[in-house]
Amino acid sequence: MQSTLVSLALVTGAAVAIIAMPAAYAQQGTSPQQRYERQVAACNSGTLSAPEREGCIRAAGTDLDNARGGTPPAEVQRTTPDGRATVVTPSDARTPATGATTTTTPDGRATVVPPSDRSAPR
Repeated sequence: MQSTLVSLALVTGAAVAIIAMPAAYAQQGTSPQQRYERQVAACNSGTLSAPEREGCIRAAGTDLDNARGGTPPAEVQRTTPDGRATVVTPSDARTPATGATTTTTPDGRATVVPPSDRSAPR
């Protein structure tokens, strides 16, 4: 009789744990994006060598792509406003702001692009 009660208590406890587990995961915020961000944070924790870290981040991205339906966003070729380069970006990416003021050196061998927080040298 006593072993039957112990067995019943164990089964009841296991059933409660199984039922409560999904609720606990839902409260942790397990959206694919949040899981990806946690995985990348773990990859960047400083405990992995460079090749292992890169593989870890690739695996996190693959997991995110799979959770979103298995395919990454389509890529689009865009030409820069000055027409000198073609950039391949995801289709939903914004075009970066332009307006860099460039200066050509006096000898004409280089073009200087100032940092965004400073003006061009004179």
